[in-house]
Amino acid sequence: MCWKIVMHLTSMVFLMAGSFISGIYAVLKIYSNMVEVVEWEILSLNSCSIVFTLIFDWVSLLFLCFVLLISSSVLYYSGGYMSSDKYFNRFMYLVLMFVFSMAAMVMSPNLISILLGWDGLGLVSYALVIYYSNEKSANAGMLTILSNRVGDVAILLSIGLMVKLGGWNFLYYTYSMSDGQWLKFNFLIVLAAMTKSAQIPFSAWLPAAMAAPTPVSALVHSSTLVTAGVYLVIRFNPILESSYAQSVLLIISCLTMFMAGLGANFEYDLKKIIALSTLSQLGVMLSILALGFSDLAFFHLLSHALFKALLFMCAGVFIHGSGDYQDIRFMGCLAKFMPLSVAYMSICNLALCGFPFLAGFYSKDLILEVVYMSWVNLICLCLYVLAVGFTVAYTIRLIFYSMSGEFNLNLLINVKDTDNLMTDPMVMLGLGAIIGGACLSWLMFPEPCMICMSEFMKSSTIVVMVIGGLIGYFCNLLNVNNGLMSLKNYFWVVFTGSMWFMPILSAMKNSEVMVKAGGLMEKVGDKGWLEYFGPQGLYWKLAQLFMIFNEFQVNKVKIYMKMFVLGLLVVLFMYM
Repeated sequence: MCWKIVMHLTSMVFLMAGSFISGIYAVLKIYSNMVEVVEWEILSLNSCSIVFTLIFDWVSLLFLCFVLLISSSVLYYSGGYMSSDKYFNRFMYLVLMFVFSMAAMVMSPNLISILLGWDGLGLVSYALVIYYSNEKSANAGMLTILSNRVGDVAILLSIGLMVKLGGWNFLYYTYSMSDGQWLKFNFLIVLAAMTKSAQIPFSAWLPAAMAAPTPVSALVHSSTLVTAGVYLVIRFNPILESSYAQSVLLIISCLTMFMAGLGANFEYDLKKIIALSTLSQLGVMLSILALGFSDLAFFHLLSHALFKALLFMCAGVFIHGSGDYQDIRFMGCLAKFMPLSVAYMSICNLALCGFPFLAGFYSKDLILEVVYMSWVNLICLCLYVLAVGFTVAYTIRLIFYSMSGEFNLNLLINVKDTDNLMTDPMVMLGLGAIIGGACLSWLMFPEPCMICMSEFMKSSTIVVMVIGGLIGYFCNLLNVNNGLMSLKNYFWVVFTGSMWFMPILSAMKNSEVMVKAGGLMEKVGDKGWLEYFGPQGLYWKLAQLFMIFNEFQVNKVKIYMKMFVLGLLVVLFMYM
């Protein structure tokens, strides 16, 4: 036990120190408006040189500050949550490798070194998802890593396309890659971001990755794995401007935002509800990126990371204290037993909904106003408005089932906030969820801007939020009082609650089709035409040919006699 405490305390101290240093450095870069690029030439062969590059600008340093800050809180939190785990040290090393891979990706402007961090995230995330050695975790880990491999292939193809520029440092080639000739490159970058950030049709792996321990979920959904795709598009945003790839990204991200918000209203797993809310917010970030506002997307990325990590920590405390139940129907009335965790949870939920003057308000309200002023089509605008209403609806539903309502625990166990290792790191993130949005707003947008809108457009956001909250509340009352109502529309409930059958199409049906296709290829190919025209057929033909040559080499008289008679017949036929 002593080694475990030293392990997570040491990790927290070093990561906190790194976060403080990078935060101070980021503020200096913002006010000095400078960028530093450091290069080490590892190997040079003829005209090809392998260079390790680091970039120190305000974007990378500020994001690294938040990654290290949240990681330090999560590692300290893990000391309480994973205290009874037999392989605690292995878990801590895996999480540290995860953080190091994210830092390597954030600090790199080189596409090859980005691939190293990108692949590191995928590999370590697979090891963390399958940490609990059971069949469900193994299936979830396989779905996660196979979905992310599509993005890895897209990055590899992007590296191949950049060869003709003479280097892979995209900061030097931004303006030469902005024309129509680089449309394939733009689509590959967007595809890589879509897989890592779980946009349609790659959304199935994100709820499946909830098989990992809760501290990993807090880290993945706040500042590491799923935000890597958003960060990649932020870096390549000058290249993607006025491209067809941006239009595709806008439509897909709006659909993902709508699908995740709708599906969260039909989900009962606590962690999956929060995962679907993350998916919805990722759709918000990528959609505003597709409109060309990279700084605003980065602002929402940072503010979202603060309260989303705290949200998963509170969920872990609820699960840990209620007998390892994740179904919100087996919770209820937790506000009387765990007031501290419920207070933090309420702050996170209000910040997620965009409650005034909390962290999520400054970014979400500004994003909605920018969308209202942009030349966006009516379908995307309606999806935005509906997603805002769905966010409030599933938040009210989560509060109704878990924190308030009736006491639904199976056993009268001692549910309370007793583990200081799990509640202490919430203080810093809770403070960030309250004032983090305002501080980031003052830091990133020091010059005020005037947004002029009509009274109807300005008040529409608040009206949609109130309507969404009322609908969520009354639907919860109907569901509790008459639990069989959902059976009348069973197909639509399953359709919306299962993310439009995407997990089935991504895993079960896809695997079934691939197995059948593989069997058909083996039957027709390996054991069919390839057997006849392939190596075995070639071997058989060559063996026959060598047998003929062997007959000539044994000097048999009958062979020469046959050849002589055949030649004589040919000569006679020619002179006849």
